[in-house]
Amino acid sequence: MKDWKKIKSEEIGDLSIFKARYDFLKNPRNNKEVKVTVLEANDAVNVVALTTENKILLINQYRFGTEKFSLEVPGGFIEDEEIPLIAAKRELQEETGFTAPHWEYLGAVYANPVFMDSQIHHFVAYDAALTNPKELDEAEDIEVMLMSREELKELIKDNQISHPHTLSALSRIFNIFSTENL
Repeated sequence: MKDWKKIKSEEIGDLSIFKARYDFLKNPRNNKEVKVTVLEANDAVNVVALTTENKILLINQYRFGTEKFSLEVPGGFIEDEEIPLIAAKRELQEETGFTAPHWEYLGAVYANPVFMDSQIHHFVAYDAALTNPKELDEAEDIEVMLMSREELKELIKDNQISHPHTLSALSRIFNIFSTENL
């Protein structure tokens, strides 16, 4: 496959957490120029937090895009100049009040490579414990939940956990789609 040549980019606007642009590219297959929309954003993190009791920490929060509550692992955007691990620790503490002494990087996935340039960095936090009050943003109202592996498996099976970044992170440490236990 041949590379696509970018002819030019035009900024559309600043949408708070995203910047939008048009890219004009030459399709190497047919030499036609195409105009595509790209959303630029900081990378993000999410955290599979495991307690000393072997429970998995989930959050339940309202999502504006779907206008529904969503069961997820904690996470959020990496701030400018922040490294992913520091962002993961910050997001876990802010959204849940939990902190953890042991961390492992699980890898990253693109948020949505169809039209976005950012990645989601997955982490697992071991021996998580409630040590602080939550520090929620103005647009957040988060319920913290602790689940056993069996309860988590049932929620996934019943499609009650459908956030793709959460499923991606969980699948890196658990066999979430098998018929066997996690």
